[in-house]
Amino acid sequence: MSNNIKDLIETILLQEEKCQFTKFTSTDALNLGLLLIENVKPFKKSVVIDITLNGHQLFRYAMDGTSKDNDEWVRRKNNTVNRFGHSSYYIGRYIAYQGKTIEDKYFVSEKEYATHGGAFPLTIKDTGVVGTITVSGLSQEDDHNLVANTIQEFLLPTSTE
Repeated sequence: MSNNIKDLIETILLQEEKCQFTKFTSTDALNLGLLLIENVKPFKKSVVIDITLNGHQLFRYAMDGTSKDNDEWVRRKNNTVNRFGHSSYYIGRYIAYQGKTIEDKYFVSEKEYATHGGAFPLTIKDTGVVGTITVSGLSQEDDHNLVANTIQEFLLPTSTE
């Protein structure tokens, strides 16, 4: 397989390492969700945004133009993150690098698990994965990068001057 996929896998792992929170509250979910809404606007496409902590949905927004199909993508992508502890994009690229499907590698149904980009682990430092931050509606790479880049922006220290 291509070194490009291997490089992408390493990049995704670095993103996951950078995108860890020290805490995560309902207010954080609201603020992160609103930032995701702002950051998706340049794409001029409709998305569903979902932020879930320990199985409890803290933020959800479905833009006009989305459908139940987007909800299914969110559910399946979230299942992937919750089972494997990595972003859905990482899992998809990792098994593609091995020339397999999720059904071949892990004996789980693609009806229940999606390995397309867009679901990102909500990770608390020194604790682990405690939820998901998910977007559905763009290309898988754009869904993934929108979430990863927005988390990194959200985690930037704010100036108190």
